[in-house]
Amino acid sequence: MILKKWEALPVSMQTEAVKPYYDALKRKTLSLILKRLFDIVVSLFLLILLSPVFLVLSIMIKADSKGPVMFRQVRVTQYGKTFRIFKFRTMVTNAEQLGTQVTVGGDSRITKMGHRLRKCRLDELPQLLNILRGEMSFVGTRPEVEKYVARYTPEMMATLLLPAGVTSLASVYYKDEAELLNNTEDADRTYTELVLPGKMRYNLRAIKTFGFWNDIKVLFITILAMLGKENMEVDIASGKTEVNQKNNE
Repeated sequence: MILKKWEALPVSMQTEAVKPYYDALKRKTLSLILKRLFDIVVSLFLLILLSPVFLVLSIMIKADSKGPVMFRQVRVTQYGKTFRIFKFRTMVTNAEQLGTQVTVGGDSRITKMGHRLRKCRLDELPQLLNILRGEMSFVGTRPEVEKYVARYTPEMMATLLLPAGVTSLASVYYKDEAELLNNTEDADRTYTELVLPGKMRYNLRAIKTFGFWNDIKVLFITILAMLGKENMEVDIASGKTEVNQKNNE
């Protein structure tokens, strides 16, 4: 993976706010190459290894509710390009017409099977296809829908210098985002005014301090969080995060 020349970036990204992040990434050519090689090799290996799991989950989803196995939605990735993200369907087929584009705790649109998939983040598995195709990476800013990208500040546009990711420190720290939004009157407004800026602070820091080994660390932190080894609490009003190590007695 090689960054485009500054002059080749979208005009919306050729700003003083983005330049420091671009310059930081330009010095990390080896890490960028290793990142892409890792994405290709590991995503291909996991797609082959987990193919039986894909089959079983597909059958369970079809048996649980009407609709397609896969959910596909237009998201935004590197350089502001759009792509269609792959996910196992966890909601009823007309979910987008029944509510906001962010999911809240206790969302009635989520199917029974969907709750199980989301709890273990198994709904994200099909994104291995997006990674193999170069539309996403294992680690990076979670891909947003165009509606929310349109509300990015000039500095937030720097997160589009790299491909969108399946996980990041922001997504780990905000893993209970749905429950946080459930306690607000206007979930969409709360997301854009409080949650998104909070997540972007982590994402921008990750861009500025980018390195291949930092990506590997994020993957391990994600695994620990999924296993319940760490308890991360986010104050939605301030964006502050507290990380506590759980005692497994």
